[in-house]
Amino acid sequence: MTTKTEELGGQVALVTGASRGIGEAIAYSLATRGAHVVITARTAGGLEALEDRIHDAGGSATIAPLDLTDGDSIARLASAMAERWNKLDMLVLNAAMLGTLTPVAAIDGKEFNRLLTLNLIAQQALIANFDPLLRRASNGRLVALSSSVARSPRAYWGAYAASKAAFEALVTSYGAEMQNISGVRTAILNPGATRTQMRARAYPGEDPQSIKEPSAVGEFVARMMAEGFDSTAFHELPKVMADA
Repeated sequence: MTTKTEELGGQVALVTGASRGIGEAIAYSLATRGAHVVITARTAGGLEALEDRIHDAGGSATIAPLDLTDGDSIARLASAMAERWNKLDMLVLNAAMLGTLTPVAAIDGKEFNRLLTLNLIAQQALIANFDPLLRRASNGRLVALSSSVARSPRAYWGAYAASKAAFEALVTSYGAEMQNISGVRTAILNPGATRTQMRARAYPGEDPQSIKEPSAVGEFVARMMAEGFDSTAFHELPKVMADA
């Protein structure tokens, strides 16, 4: 059974894509360190199961089923959180879609549009809407989950790599803007090879037992949040935990 601590007591976190995988693990780790975690995903089922796990461990969470491609929904959530807490200590931008791995010349335009809408445009909307709440926190932190292909593109990964490269540029720029005018700090994290549904789709022949569980990423992010970090920092999990 997980032992709850109060390292992050009194703090509020928002984690996107929290119904499974890495997002679920991060939300759970933050909650078991005392943070109140607002968890979002498109469907409520996985969020409700996670909320139960968090409560069983002595933590607290609020579920917020949300389609991130709907900008109005993001604005409504930000407004509701502002009324309830008036601040946001931690924002974890985890939600993303892989899309079809295919040659650049064969990328489907409609799918590419959906991918960019979620992986990039929705991320800017999240930053824009939660920026005031992050600034109101004494030590606002934003962690963006990315991938090695953002910096080292490879064949057939063009659509996803392009979205993540642009996402990293967006977050890095925001961090630079915040550096001297607020206490908000940003970090980009490449979690490396992790046992998720997205990873299984990308590497169908891979033995899932050969790579780490999402809980390792959750613990890493929770430590980052507790210890703090400098803006525009780029983090990777230790190589011993495997690479993406």
